[in-house]
Amino acid sequence: MANNYWRERSQPYIPGQIAPFKVSRSKIELFMQCPRCFWLDVRLKITRPSGPPFNINKAIDELFKKEFDSYRVQQKPHPIMVASGLKAVPMQHKDLETWRHTFTGIISVHKPTNLHVFGGIDDAWIDEDGQVIVVDYKATSKDKEVSIDSDWQISYKRQLEVYQWLLRANGLAVSDTGYFVYTNGKMDAEGFFDKLDFKTKLIPYTGSDNWVEPTLIKMKKCMDGEMPKVGTAAMGGECDYCAYARSRTQLTINAIKNTRTL
Repeated sequence: MANNYWRERSQPYIPGQIAPFKVSRSKIELFMQCPRCFWLDVRLKITRPSGPPFNINKAIDELFKKEFDSYRVQQKPHPIMVASGLKAVPMQHKDLETWRHTFTGIISVHKPTNLHVFGGIDDAWIDEDGQVIVVDYKATSKDKEVSIDSDWQISYKRQLEVYQWLLRANGLAVSDTGYFVYTNGKMDAEGFFDKLDFKTKLIPYTGSDNWVEPTLIKMKKCMDGEMPKVGTAAMGGECDYCAYARSRTQLTINAIKNTRTL
């Protein structure tokens, strides 16, 4: 079954295809950052270079899940909820494990575009009004208090909003306010000694998923069209990956010309 999944995922998009085309939450973010990189990914399967896996962050995510699951079983609020005055408990739902799985996640086939949109959430809580609260775990290590105020963290906010859109598309009542469980590895200890202390902060974020559907329509138009020009990055100007590719291509061309003149 896993092999069939990867074969299906590895196929490029063909304009006019009948079968729904899978786009993950991260592909939506890729389009928001650079339509050209997105087009190269879905049409030609040329992906951006990836960095090394963040195994420590992955371990923290798994431990957070175990921690909140213990309160989910009891249907009691986690202490961080109590301390923040949030009247909610970890949500119990038959599909929760599917929603959490990276390669399945929450699914919605967007009919106007025939895009199979999916994304794996970290957690879902439910408030006293019966609304679902989308929760995302984040981990870092810095010498100042964590926040979501930096410009580059717009991707965090869009991530949460896509999950809200997906849950709503599945008929669930979803709160506009989601939360980041953001933990920070403290660096003020006298040494490591096989131990790293963390301080965790619950950060609320109230956003809107109104941008998601118009973006899906733009994505489909991009997928069906010609490769976007360089310099169409949504963040403004030319994206770093496109700039590098263009510079390397030019250097290669110059090197070939110089060799031929020798």
